[in-house]
Amino acid sequence: MQTQTHTQAALQAQLEAQAQAPAPAPQEHGHGGPSIMERFKRMAPPSFKGESQPLLAESWLREIEKIFRAIRCAEEDKVSLATYMLQERADVWWSSLLRTRFEDGAVEVAWDEFLRLFRAKFVPEHIQDKMEQKFLTLTQGSMTALEYKARFAELSKYAPHIVADERRKAKKFVMGLKPSLRSRLVAFDHHTLDEALRAVCRQEREMEQYLEEKKASQKRSAPPFQWQDRKKAAYRSPQRPVAASSQQTVTPRSPGVRPSGKKECPHFGREHGGTECWKLAGKCLKCGSSEHQIRDCPRLQQGVQRGAPAPAAAAAAAPVIGRP
Repeated sequence: MQTQTHTQAALQAQLEAQAQAPAPAPQEHGHGGPSIMERFKRMAPPSFKGESQPLLAESWLREIEKIFRAIRCAEEDKVSLATYMLQERADVWWSSLLRTRFEDGAVEVAWDEFLRLFRAKFVPEHIQDKMEQKFLTLTQGSMTALEYKARFAELSKYAPHIVADERRKAKKFVMGLKPSLRSRLVAFDHHTLDEALRAVCRQEREMEQYLEEKKASQKRSAPPFQWQDRKKAAYRSPQRPVAASSQQTVTPRSPGVRPSGKKECPHFGREHGGTECWKLAGKCLKCGSSEHQIRDCPRLQQGVQRGAPAPAAAAAAAPVIGRP
């Protein structure tokens, strides 16, 4: 146990000595600035103990790479900084690789090679196959261009044979865009992924500007109260003809001129010639005599004897006559 602890302490001292060595100009903030190791520690990087859960291993890698982007870490420093945070089982694994494969650090290890070895050890093959399938079926969907690019870069690590060439990577990126963007960019030959991303962002800005201008134009051209008019028209019920009822009460007509040209008598209710109304004068409505009424009219008696209608019926059906 003491020997292992001593080995870890010696390895840590060696890594710190290498990290504190003079760094290239782009890595320093100025003369006498903090070393890359100091800037890395200030970000509170997480440690990895070699847990057997693949999601934890992937989460650790994502956090470490996020810190590398934040401090703008150079490629040659990434392996030293990342392996500094390995503990217990993971540290034993890396120490063994250094002795057997990389001659105790004499052979420089690239970051991509470390990722491949790390995933082969702590991320099972079926998990890598699942992540590769997610990359193959990745589309933009509701993500923005930057969100889609970040997801694309994360999953592309599981399919290095597909995105080994920059042009193929850019083409795969374009083919996963929204149809409206893909149709605009698929004909162009983008050399790198960053070039394709810039074209996508430019197209998104142009589409947003076009939609805003179109919306403003429709708002200006819409007539006032158009929405209220449509609402009134939707709720307006069609006019229906009112059916005449057989039980309607017939109001009496006021005296007037009939189609025949004769005036209607206001006392008799019918039309007759002359100016004298026999009903108002109490005369017989059949012959105009003042000596009897129509029920006693001799003319009606003669009609009954010959088979004519009864006086009452005759009175009802008697024609309107004028003065004799």
